Amino acid sequence: MNDFFSFRRMLTPWLIQVLFWGGVAGSALSASLQLFELHWFKSIGILVFGLIGTRIGCEILMLFFRMNETLTDIKHLLRSQGDKDNDV
Repeated sequence: MNDFFSFRRMLTPWLIQVLFWGGVAGSALSASLQLFELHWFKSIGILVFGLIGTRIGCEILMLFFRMNETLTDIKHLLRSQGDKDNDV
C-alpha cells in the first residue's frame, strides 16, 4: 500500500487494460450494428481493424510502463552490485 501512495506502483497499466476491453466491446458493437444494416464487408473490416488498432494502441501505451519497470529493475540491480563492491 505504501508503494501505491508513493507512486512506485502505477495505476495506469490497469486502466489501459480497461481501455483495451472497452475498445474490444466498442469494435464488436460497431461491427454488429453494421450487420443489422447488412453491410457484411464493412462489419468484418470494422471488427478486424478495430480489434487490431485497439491492441496496437494499448501496446504502445504499455510500452512506456514496461520501459519504466525495466529501468527500475536495472537501477536496483546496479545499486545492489555497488553495495557488494563496497564490501570487498
